[in-house]
Amino acid sequence: MKRVLAALLLFAGPVNAQVSSTAAPVANSSGSVTNQAVQVVPSKTFASVINGVQCQGATLHINPFLSSTTGWSDPYERYYNEPVYDTLDLVGATDPEGNPVPDGRPDNPGNILFHKPVRTGQKTNFSINGGITAQISIPLDRSHIRTCRRAAEKQVELMEASLADKRLNYEIARLRNCADLMKEGVMFHPKSPYSKICADVVLLNPPAILPPHTHSIPTSSKTVETSDAAKQNQQGSSAQAST
Repeated sequence: MKRVLAALLLFAGPVNAQVSSTAAPVANSSGSVTNQAVQVVPSKTFASVINGVQCQGATLHINPFLSSTTGWSDPYERYYNEPVYDTLDLVGATDPEGNPVPDGRPDNPGNILFHKPVRTGQKTNFSINGGITAQISIPLDRSHIRTCRRAAEKQVELMEASLADKRLNYEIARLRNCADLMKEGVMFHPKSPYSKICADVVLLNPPAILPPHTHSIPTSSKTVETSDAAKQNQQGSSAQAST
């Protein structure tokens, strides 16, 4: 504890510094710096969901930006009046002969001869910055992405097969209903907008109606000889009857 107090008293004691009366020039400068930054925040990549199967792939994010800055000084002064002092030094000392000579000090210290306008250089700073930031997001586990894509393709095939099955059921039901209506003699009017529903249905053989048709009877040499013999017998019996 004593050592701590001794250290505090040592640092808190007065310090004698050497003071110099030599004049040194001092230059002061002022300015302003504006730092602008554009931050790219990673976001969730686009995902495709097909019947519960979600797949993500590489995405490219392009973000254009436009920023502007304005700087000015207040109060705004284009010029200021700088006083010009009288530095005339003609008297104040004498030479060995008794004539007045300059002594190195102005004869009229503090006397202002006139004011000189000095340009301040103040101006309004305005800047516009624009650009584009790009970010590419690539999944690292490519094997799972490929598996997900294959699963999505299978889901698409299953949905297409289900759609084809429903289409087939619809067409068969339409064909059956249109045929039943045709058998009953009920049809849409040709000018009806619904006539195209059964426009491609054709009823080939309605029930209880026999369409016109012909049949060919095959013949052979034996049947021809038999028919000739029968004709001769008929002619002979007719001749005997006449006698």
